Amino acid sequence: MSDNETATLYIVATPIGNLSDISQRAIDILQHVAVIAAEDTRHSGHLLQHHLISTPTVSLHEHNEQQRSETLLLRLQQGESVALISDAGTPLISDPGYRLVSLIREHNIPVVPVPGSCALIAALSASGLPSDSFAFEGFLPAKQGARQQALQNLIAETRTLIFYESPRRLQASLQDMVTVFGEERRGCLARELTKLHETIMTKPLAELLDWVTNDSNQQRGECVVLIQGAAKQQESDEAEINRVLTVLLKELPTKRAAVVATSLLSVSKNKAYDMALKLQQK
Repeated sequence: MSDNETATLYIVATPIGNLSDISQRAIDILQHVAVIAAEDTRHSGHLLQHHLISTPTVSLHEHNEQQRSETLLLRLQQGESVALISDAGTPLISDPGYRLVSLIREHNIPVVPVPGSCALIAALSASGLPSDSFAFEGFLPAKQGARQQALQNLIAETRTLIFYESPRRLQASLQDMVTVFGEERRGCLARELTKLHETIMTKPLAELLDWVTNDSNQQRGECVVLIQGAAKQQESDEAEINRVLTVLLKELPTKRAAVVATSLLSVSKNKAYDMALKLQQK
C-alpha cells in the first residue's frame, strides 16, 4: 500500500490515549505495509488488535535503533514498505526514530509523514497560553541542579515553553519552575490527555504547584507542562535611539555606534544601524 508505487517509510502518528484518535489513512497504511516498526510491540499490540491490523511488527527503541535501522533499510531496498510508530503520538517527538529516518533519507527512499495525535500540540491548543509561537524542550534533566540550569537558560524566552515530564518528577520540576520563573508566571498542567482522567489546569505557577502537591492524583499518568513566555521588552522610542546615536556617532564609526546603541537600548542591531546611516546622511 502506498501513496507511491515505490517502497516507502511511513511515519505514522497513533493515539495518545483514546484509541479512536487515528485516521483512516493511518489504519489503511498499517494494514498494508510489509512490517510495522514499533517502540514496544506489546504496547502497540493493543492498538493494532483494536483496529484489526495483523501486520507483523518488529521493535525499534533507543537500545536497538542503529542495528534495526540497517535491517529495515535492506527491506525497503528490496521493495517492501515499512511503517514506524511510537508508543503514543507522533514518532520522533521525544521518541526513537531519528536515526532510522536520517538513514532512509540518505538512501533517497521516500519518507512520508502520516499526521495525527501529538501530546504537545493537544496541550498547547487547550492551555489558554499564547500559541502563536512556542518552544518544545522535551524532558528536563532528572537531577535538580541540571534541571534548574536548563530552566535558567530559558528565563528570558518569550515563546510559550512546553515540556514533557515524568509524574515522579512533576512536583520537583514545578518547584524549580517557581524558583526560576517566579510565582506569578502562568503555567499549565495537561495530564492524561484524551484519557478518562484528563486534566488541563492553567494557573500561576505557585498555585499550580500547590494544587499538584495537595492532590496526589495529579502526580500520575502522562504529563505535559507549559509555561507562559517572558514578557517582551518594549523597544525604545525612535527619539531616544536617535539621541543616543547622535552622541555616539561623534566618536565612533557607524557600525560600532549601532552596536553600542543596541547594548544600551531595547533596539535591534539592524534597526540601530539603519537609523545611524540615516543620521550620517543628514
